[in-house]
Amino acid sequence: MVDRVIPLVEQRYGLLQAPLNAPHIAPSGQLLDQRARPLRDLRISVTDRCNFRCAYCMPKDVFDKDYPYLPHKALLTFEEITRLARIFTAHGVRKFRLTGGEPLLRKGLEQLIAQLSALRTPEGDALDITLTTNGSLLRRKAQLLKDAGLKRVTVSLDGLDDATFRSMNDVDFPVADVLDGIEAAREAGLQDIKVNMVVKRSTNVSQILPMARHFRGTGVTLRFIEYMDVGATNGWCMDEVLPSADVVNLINADMPLVQLDPTAPGETAKRWGYADAHGQHDPQLGEIGVISSVTQAFCGDCNRARLSTEGRMYLCLFADKGWDLRELLRGGSDDATISNALGHIWGQRNDRYSELRAHLPPEAAQGRKRVEMSYIGG
Repeated sequence: MVDRVIPLVEQRYGLLQAPLNAPHIAPSGQLLDQRARPLRDLRISVTDRCNFRCAYCMPKDVFDKDYPYLPHKALLTFEEITRLARIFTAHGVRKFRLTGGEPLLRKGLEQLIAQLSALRTPEGDALDITLTTNGSLLRRKAQLLKDAGLKRVTVSLDGLDDATFRSMNDVDFPVADVLDGIEAAREAGLQDIKVNMVVKRSTNVSQILPMARHFRGTGVTLRFIEYMDVGATNGWCMDEVLPSADVVNLINADMPLVQLDPTAPGETAKRWGYADAHGQHDPQLGEIGVISSVTQAFCGDCNRARLSTEGRMYLCLFADKGWDLRELLRGGSDDATISNALGHIWGQRNDRYSELRAHLPPEAAQGRKRVEMSYIGG
């Protein structure tokens, strides 16, 4: 049996109780952690289930037919999520990303999107509502999501070669259906569509150039993600990491690139645009992004918190402990009490695992208990 850290019904590893009697922190929209990082982005996991079995996230030998997923009553309701989202907004959050598992498996997800879309910042501005999906249900759901208020979508796709992709998702799901989902998102009017490709050295490096050529000039931004040591079940080792610098060099040799400025503080991806004949970025050709959390840690300006499907707040993708917000929601705490707890949780944050990883011995990096990505979202 693999030693797991996902806090299931009877296995609540790393559970932290939110502070209830701490000094009052008024929500000002300028909440900072111990490294002066603001809270701007909340990743919300709406389900711990997925219909794929990607080896780097939910390997089939662990997440088999007998795996004990969370019961429905343990999940936050849409109303509970929206209540927390409203409180997070007062503290400065401006972007909500819905994740899973596979978020489109959560029944009626468009109802949650509609509720989140109705929220406003203290200045009266709409919030950025986006979603990450494997694309398998996007053809069926895209228009409903757009009509409910979804603004953007990111689709995970780890290669165009069907045999490679089917081996990575491990459920024999074809590339063509994911591409059709991306087209459905475009037809529905979703903007700024992105595709995320996790690069694993032994598995899909051969797909880097075909993916770049396929999405170049389509208006879809392709992003390459270094294979990360998230959780304890994906068999991560440094030898499987292809540095993002190598990805950029490979593409640049075939299709010249120029580096672009970031679009927002705390952006995870470094941007590279396709160049024209004069060596200038051609917006019609588009761009790629590289997310280098292993070789070029970006902890210094990380402004993201994560909310698990059962209401645990995590301060880092590589965390081993989560703060129990569901107990506050269901225990009768008012909004002011929950807001104050959030303020103190973020205010004591000092997480920087990706910066520390390089200084850890290999056995420490590989053996450290961490929450699973399928539970917390990417």
